[in-house]
Amino acid sequence: MIKLNTITENPANPRFIDKGKFEQLKSSIREFPEMMKLRPIVIDDKRVVLGGNMRLAALRDMDFQEVPDDWIVSADELSEAQKKEFIIKDNVGFGDWDWEILANEWDVQDLLDWGLAVPNMDEGDPYTNKVEAPNYEPRDEKPDVADLVDRTKYAELIEEIETAKIPEDVKDFLATAATRHFVFNYSWIADFYVHSEKEVQELIERSGLVIIDFNKAIKEGYVELSEKLNELFTNDEKG
Repeated sequence: MIKLNTITENPANPRFIDKGKFEQLKSSIREFPEMMKLRPIVIDDKRVVLGGNMRLAALRDMDFQEVPDDWIVSADELSEAQKKEFIIKDNVGFGDWDWEILANEWDVQDLLDWGLAVPNMDEGDPYTNKVEAPNYEPRDEKPDVADLVDRTKYAELIEEIETAKIPEDVKDFLATAATRHFVFNYSWIADFYVHSEKEVQELIERSGLVIIDFNKAIKEGYVELSEKLNELFTNDEKG
């Protein structure tokens, strides 16, 4: 057995998990512990997690003090560069789901219980015009509006454009194009939206910065659907 207090979570791991998914992960481990042997936590020579931060956190949250040896695998031969590469590649999903096969071959409730985010599918009808939004829990404080967008790159370009010896109409065009370098902080925008008055909320929605109604967003042109997702919105055509 391996004591969990000898394993350290990796603070540099860029992945995170929301509360709902975390609870689903804990349920998966409780109901199917064999999963941990088939997909063990990977640690380095310093016993820092390279793959499985969330699984380790879930085990600790369920008061596990120790786990079987085959639930944890050591990758102590990796270089520092390989460790960084592994952390990213371990969390990359290279494939896409075939929703039609999933709807026909799997029970939708099982998929949801196992943590897969699937479009809303009515029983016996794998196609629907409903899409479920991810859960969002707003923070208590309203962020300052100045922090909602980073204009650093835009400001640098504008300074160069204004000092350039080029025609004014070209300057106007490039200044307009420079706005594409605005970097919006959508998490903070969502918090700002929650704490704003109704008129501001409606304008934020109209701007496509926060999507509350997917159908409305599609109609407004803010959401482009892939061919596969588009099939999920053509219930009438599918019959």
